[in-house]
Amino acid sequence: MRVEIWSDIACPWCYVGKARFEKALAAFPHRDRVEVVHRSFELDPGRAKSDAGPVIPMLAQKYGISEAQAQAAEDNVGAQAAAEGLEYRTRGRDHGNTFDMHRLLHFAEEQGRQDELLQLLYRANFAEERSVFTEGDERLVELAVEAGLDADAAREVLADEDAYADEVRADEREAAQLGATGVPFFVLDRTYGVSGAQPAEVFTQALTQAWGERSPLTLVDQADADVCGPDGCAVPQQG
Repeated sequence: MRVEIWSDIACPWCYVGKARFEKALAAFPHRDRVEVVHRSFELDPGRAKSDAGPVIPMLAQKYGISEAQAQAAEDNVGAQAAAEGLEYRTRGRDHGNTFDMHRLLHFAEEQGRQDELLQLLYRANFAEERSVFTEGDERLVELAVEAGLDADAAREVLADEDAYADEVRADEREAAQLGATGVPFFVLDRTYGVSGAQPAEVFTQALTQAWGERSPLTLVDQADADVCGPDGCAVPQQG
């Protein structure tokens, strides 16, 4: 079974939702037969790469609320993150463009290190004091190396603005086609969708239902026929 997760590094509920999904997956009896693929979704695709700023004023302006209300909302997310065993800085974080991070995640997918890099990006953005938005490409390279990627290869990806850009845009177009208007957005075998950082029990239910409704292979002709198998190929008999 294949589970695709559309998310953004700037999305706190994606950070929390990933932890809740992984809790459900860890207890799922068929977890070893579930492939998880992370897809790109930018919450603020029009934001310039150089435009980074504090989270609280951004939230207040975006939702038309006071900064005190925005801070209360951050405190709530922090409490829910803590309940999942996640570190979360409710003060002093910033916000910015995530396109380069998504490009790097597609490179990491090719190297089999996508989940490792995604988790490090989340940790860096939500739990650490250093910024992933204002320190330049070398900060992302550091995280790529920590995830097991080659530093020079990561620098080359980041230096080439076209590298993996089409893959990011393709993910975003596909999200729109599937009806995703926000993230996290989970798609199970292209049959079931789960929107938001749902409780682990909801993901358990979705995994169980999707697995149970997978269609077994139907053979259209049960008659004996020549085949090749582990022991070799059938040898035609002389008539």
